[in-house]
Amino acid sequence: MDNLLQDLRYGFRALAKNPGFTVVAILTLALGIGANTAIFSVVESLLLRSLPYPQPEQLVAIWNTYPPQVPKGGLSPGDYADWRRQNASFSEMGTYYDLADGFNLSGDGEPQRVQAGFARCVGCILDTRAARHARGSHHRSAS
Repeated sequence: MDNLLQDLRYGFRALAKNPGFTVVAILTLALGIGANTAIFSVVESLLLRSLPYPQPEQLVAIWNTYPPQVPKGGLSPGDYADWRRQNASFSEMGTYYDLADGFNLSGDGEPQRVQAGFARCVGCILDTRAARHARGSHHRSAS
């Protein structure tokens, strides 16, 4: 224990003699710790944390393809209705639309550009699997 205390005192004396080195060392440590925390936060949220569904490994996404022009296209409402009616493989189906360009939200004050998406569900996954909304609220349709 005495050796540890001697080493700590020697370290502090050496750092006090070289304030420039001390500042660079502290900033380097802070930057490294901050970058490591940021990277881990992204990896944890995207790769390690499971989706907010009881069995996320059973979720699939399906879409239309029109090779070679449209390798991954969205569904029209008619296609979705046909797929839903002819479905024999999935326990539930729902649609999601990502508003990539966003929309203008206005009211009091200046309008603001908002990025958003919405889901259209009739007896779909959001109703039965207790999914948590990132923001907003769940509105059930009358149909």
